Order: sequence, then C-alpha cells, then structure tokens
Amino acid sequence: MTEPIELYKEKYRNAYNSLLDDLKKRNEKGSFEFIEKAFISLLNSRGDEVVKNKKDIILSVINAARIAVKDIGLGRTSVISMMLFHSIIDKSFDFKAIEKEYGKDVSLIVLGLANVSGIGEKTVSSQAENFRRLLLNLAKDVRVILIILAEQLELMRMMKFMNQEDKIRIASEASYLYAPLAHRLGLYLVKSEMEDLSLKYKDRETYDMIARKLDETMNSRKKFVEEFIKPIKEKLENHGFKFEIKGRPKSIHSIWNKMQKKEVEFEDIYDLFAIRIIIRSELKSEKADCWQVYSTVTDIYQPNPLRMRDWISVPKTNGYESLHTTVIGPDGRWVEVQIRTERMNEIAEKGVAAHWKYKGVEGEKGLEGWLNKIREILETPEPDAGDFIDDFKLSLYSKEIFVFTPKGDLKKFPANASVLDFAYDIHTEVGSTCIGAKVNGRVVPIRHKLQNGDRVEILTSKTQKPNLDWLNYIVTSKAQKKVRQVLSEEKVREAENGKETIKRRFKNWKIEYNDEAVRKLLKKFKLPNAQEFYYLVSINKIDMAEVKDTLNESEIVVDEDKQAIENLEASKQVSTEDRYDQYLVIDEKVVNIDYKLAKCCNPIMGDNIFGFVTINEGIKIHRTNCPNAVQLIGKYGYRVVSARWSRKSTTSIFPVDLKISGEDQSGLLNGISEVLSKDMGVSIRSIKFDVEDGEFKGLLGLVVRDVNHLESLIRKLSSLKGVYQVNRLDSKSK
Repeated sequence: MTEPIELYKEKYRNAYNSLLDDLKKRNEKGSFEFIEKAFISLLNSRGDEVVKNKKDIILSVINAARIAVKDIGLGRTSVISMMLFHSIIDKSFDFKAIEKEYGKDVSLIVLGLANVSGIGEKTVSSQAENFRRLLLNLAKDVRVILIILAEQLELMRMMKFMNQEDKIRIASEASYLYAPLAHRLGLYLVKSEMEDLSLKYKDRETYDMIARKLDETMNSRKKFVEEFIKPIKEKLENHGFKFEIKGRPKSIHSIWNKMQKKEVEFEDIYDLFAIRIIIRSELKSEKADCWQVYSTVTDIYQPNPLRMRDWISVPKTNGYESLHTTVIGPDGRWVEVQIRTERMNEIAEKGVAAHWKYKGVEGEKGLEGWLNKIREILETPEPDAGDFIDDFKLSLYSKEIFVFTPKGDLKKFPANASVLDFAYDIHTEVGSTCIGAKVNGRVVPIRHKLQNGDRVEILTSKTQKPNLDWLNYIVTSKAQKKVRQVLSEEKVREAENGKETIKRRFKNWKIEYNDEAVRKLLKKFKLPNAQEFYYLVSINKIDMAEVKDTLNESEIVVDEDKQAIENLEASKQVSTEDRYDQYLVIDEKVVNIDYKLAKCCNPIMGDNIFGFVTINEGIKIHRTNCPNAVQLIGKYGYRVVSARWSRKSTTSIFPVDLKISGEDQSGLLNGISEVLSKDMGVSIRSIKFDVEDGEFKGLLGLVVRDVNHLESLIRKLSSLKGVYQVNRLDSKSK
C-alpha cells in the first residue's frame, strides 16, 4: 500500500486517529485494516481537489464519520461506506468489486448513498421528490439515512464559512426536513443541534439574545439544581441505587419555540432546564426500578398529576422510553424530572442506531412498526411528491394517541386520527368500505376523532367507496395515500368515459378530432391537461354547447413569446410603494423580473432577506426569519434567489406592525402618543387598543425608515412606565 506523502497531512492523520478512538470507545473490537484502506482511498482520490479548490472534503468526511460514531452510534461498516462513497462519488464504480473486497453491507450502503447523492443541491427537481428517494433508502437500510443526517450536521457546523444565500437554504432545509426526521428516528442530540444552528443562521439576533441570557442565568440555575437534587441523592443512595443526576438545559431552539407559542419573553420561561435521573439497572428490573425512583422523588416534592408521562409502559414510536413528572421545587418553581435507565438514555440520545444493541426489548417494536409503515407508504408511487412530503412531515412531529382493537391489541396513531385512519391501518379494503365505527360501544361516523384509550370496532358496507371529502378526516400518510390512489383510479376511469363521449360528439358534429382541437378547448376552459377536461365532461361539468361554439370559432393565433414579453412589461407597472429598486440588489442572474416586499413578514431596510420566485407575482422579498421561510426554502429551494439592501436612504419608508401590552394606568396612552409624535420619522397608519382585567393590549401600524429606526422606537416605548413588552409582528402573529 503506497502512502501519498504530499497529501498525508498531519491534520488528516490526527482527525483519523480521533475517529479510531471514538470507535474503540464504543467497543468496536477487531482489526481496523479495512477502515485504513478506505481512508487511503479517500486521500488518494480527493487530495488534488483539496489543493485546487481549497475545499477540505477529506476533513469533512472524517468529521461527519465522527458524528456518525459518537452522536448516532454507528460502527465501522458505516465509516468505511462513508469514506468509500466520497472516494468514488465522481466516478463510475463496480459495486460488485466493493462487495467482494469490503462485504455486502458496505456495498449496499454505498449504493444507497449514491442513489441520494445531490439531494441537497439547488436544482429545479423537487426537493420533495429528492426526499422521497431518501425515504426509499430508509426502507432498505436505515444506516443510509443516519449517514446523511451525520453529513448534514457536519455541513451545518461549517455554515459560518458560507455565503448568506447558502446559509439560509441549508438552515431552512434542516428545519423543514432533517431535524424532524432526526426527531422521528430518536436522535435527540442531532435534532437539537440542527435546530439550534438553523435558528442561529436564520435569526442571529434572537439566537444571541437567548444564548446571552442563558449564560447570565447559568450560576443561579446551577445553585438551584444543586439545592433541588441534594435530598433526592441522599434518599436514592440510602435505597442502594447506582445513578447519575444531571441538570440538562433546554436547547436554545426549544426555548425560542416556547416563547413563540406562549407569546412571552425569556424571563417568563421558568422550565429552562430538566433534571434527568439515570439509573444503572438490569433489563428485567428496569420498570420496577424507575417506578421506585419516581416514588422517591414524589415523596420529596409535590407532583403535578396532569404533567405525568409514562413512556416506559408504552414507549414512543421512535423507541423512546422514560418516566416524566413535573414537581414543585424550592421557591415554588416547577421542575421537570426525567427518570430512565442507562439503556433508555442511550436510546433517547442516539435513537435508532442504539436499538441494534438492544434487540428484542419493547422500544424496538415501536420503531420497527414505524419503519414497516414507511415501507408500506412507499410501495406505490405517490401522484404528487409535494403532497407526499407534506403528509409525511406532519407525521414526524405529531403527538401520539393509543387505542385498542376489539381483541385488546394496542395501536398507535398521530393525535387527531379519525375512525378512517384506524380502518385503513387494519387493511385497505376495510378503510375503503368503512361507514363508521363503534367506539367504546357507541356508533360514531367516519370523521370521529379518536382519543387515548378508545376501543374501536370498524363498521363496513360493500356499497361504500371513498370520496374527496375523506381527505379532510384523515391524518396518517398511509390512509391519505390509499384514498388518493382510489380517487385517482376513479378519475382515470371517468376520464376514459369522457374521452369516448367527446369523440362521439366530434363525429356527430362532423369536426375532426385532433390535438389542435383539444388544445383549443383546454385554453378556453383554462384547464391544465386533457385528462382533466375529459373528466369534467364525464361528470357533466362541461357544457357541450359551449364546446361546439368554441370549436366553430376562428382562432386568432398569438405569438406566445411576444405575449409573454407584453405580460412582463405590464407586470412592471406597479405602484411606487411596492417598488424598492433603488435600495435592493437581487441575484445578478435574475433580470427583468418585478419584485415586491412580502406582506407575510413586512421586511424593512436592514433586515436579513432573501428573494423567492413566485409563479404569478414575480419575486417576493422575505425576511430570513419569516414564518413562511422554512417551508419556502425547504420545499422550493431552487426558487430562492439572493437579495440584500444596497445602501441606506433617508427617504425610504417601510410599513411595520407592533404589538404592545402593559398595565392599564392613567397617562400611559398619552405617553405612547408622545413617543410617536416626537419621532418625526414615524407615520401612524393605524392604532387599536383594548383593555381587559386591568391590562391593555394594542396594535400599532407604523411607517419607519429602517431596522435601526424601528429598534430605537421599540426601546423608547418599552421604557415607558407600565409597558410590559413591545414586539414586532408579522401577518402570522396578528
């Protein structure tokens, strides 16, 4: 084996040795000869690229492999596959040769990685379809997905070196796709870091504010935790338990999420951390030991019975097992306590990979059941990849309910699942003929939402068949896919009938049936394709007299290119309040397209922004922390263009909305009015105040110059006596 002297740099060897140390720590025994071989292959194949492009793909691969081992729990097979894949990514390669030299598992993983290579590239192909390909590999070998997540996290760790456009795109794709998938696979550490990094690069100001305040309160939290756990430690030691107690701070993203949901400030979030008790226990006595620890904790501190969560008796679908309770600690503060064993903790942090270590335990069954459902969903092509990804993503974060069959078998569903979801889970035929159910002995309709503990018996009829309304009653991907499939087949049959009807009418009218005639009709009725036209004919939604009149009209041929130019010129005639050409710079590759400020987030000069190419309204400019940004960039990344403010101007004006709340006291409204009237740069568009239970809430519609002007105004309003908080709003928050 020849060592590449020039490329065998010290940093690669040091990183590689650290990777080997990580493998040894997880008890990977035996020779590392094949890893060394794959490492040399990576150095030889990528060395020139590192020198030419100054893009250190070699170090990135090693770092991603370390994430796969340390944070996800993968082993040597996955590490070898990662190195080999990046050795041959730009070349045709004989996978049989890989199998012969490294084994079948390595060959299949490399093939899986090859199938989804380029998934994060900004191309016109739908991100949804790319993600579908990713899930196909999840159904075959979950290690492919775990490797992709490791590489995605490593990419996110390097975002500080990227341009703003790539930062926004990668951060949004992580929020939209990868973090939810990591959550579903039980990868808490990966999911939390992805969410934090995503927030950091989409809304740096908010991220830094929370990070700073967490740091400022660190000492007081540490003191509180020590005081809280002291009596628990004494009692557990007296009972002879071997254990570890940690005060785990919540992630920055989870704190931000809670601030958004509850519409409160950082200071109003009390559960900034959770106490985790991890006990050493034999598998056969795990449940009893966890319940004994629970009893010990609740003997010391008063629990809230409404906040008790038992995921030991019935683990989550991703295999998560733990006992959660919320108790009243010192100073009357609520504290969340999580109780689990060392095995449960490893699964909670490393997710699916840790299950291989504990085959046969209860949490494994839930995960395997979920993976089987993924395989079922992917059995047949989805008619719309966009619908597929939206449906699937909804199921990733959804809460679960537990219901029973008449025989007492337990089934898990997302919250808000209906009788129809239950029916399709049993069998497609049962779902398609469902007319209702007996829930706890009472007859209910198909749209009835199931609750925890329901006993469900499905009622069917041979004359029943799905209709479009059913899609409003179901939440599971499997049920939605099956209903759409039946409706699609029904539509094809109706379209064939409509086509025969049209052919007969053409013959009766003595008009030639050809593509030109059909094109003319599609244009007249503004339909996307012939199948839709034939379908509407079949269900009598098209007037045949109008069809005949259209065919007998003489058509004026319009030059489509000329028309497109005229439409573009017409679209540029917009009011000056929608035009900010003199202050905005759009991606130089995009020319002659109008752009406007998006009303969903009302960007103003100084905000971090991006452009999104719409279908009918040119380019819309959004803030990077717009409530719609994650969906737009995650799902349609290829339609995102870079945008920035080019220069400051004293004449620019931007609309902005503020929400203000405070104590209802004399003179407060006058104080607000005085602040606004003294600021000559502010124009008031609207103002509304309500008073309830001694608290006033107001909405201010203003016009400001830029972000600095807005921040100065918020500071002045916040400093008024009696004002609780002042927040900038987007349309979603109103």
